[in-house]
Amino acid sequence: MPKPTKGARLGGSPAHERLIIANMCRQLIHNESVVTTEAKAKRVRPYMEKLITKAKKGDTHNRRLALKVLRDRETAYILFEELAPKFAERNGGYTRIVKLPNRRGDNAPMAEISLVLEPVSPKQAVVKEAEKVAEHAAAKEEEAKVEETAVEETEAAEEAVEAEAPAEEVAEETEAADEAK
Repeated sequence: MPKPTKGARLGGSPAHERLIIANMCRQLIHNESVVTTEAKAKRVRPYMEKLITKAKKGDTHNRRLALKVLRDRETAYILFEELAPKFAERNGGYTRIVKLPNRRGDNAPMAEISLVLEPVSPKQAVVKEAEKVAEHAAAKEEEAKVEETAVEETEAAEEAVEAEAPAEEVAEETEAADEAK
């Protein structure tokens, strides 16, 4: 998991910060969105992204690593059994942070961090397919260039052989003409 940053921390000490992050991750898994300060949302995002990636793998080792952060078996069960299948098609970007108006009491910048549970849009699938087609076309073009250069080299070699043949014929003709004199 990411190391705590140097300087000021969310809770005052690294241990308290880990507890805050674990609680935020748990609430996010249970409620699918949490309203909090921008700083906390930005600090929770990498932890949540990594937890979801572990859940998608789904093996025992990754379950134990997730339990180290979450400290709650029920939450880990929800993450691995209910949420992970929803993210099967998505290759990252599992969370979304939306900025909200500042808090009324202390004017703290607020944000809502939520899980992106919508299916991957067909447009993204079309873009990926188009990229594959473009790569395939580029590979075909590269092969065509290689074949073209091979053909050109072969033609150049043939022209060189043909160029040598008339020179030999001219030499023979000149020798024959010299003998005739």
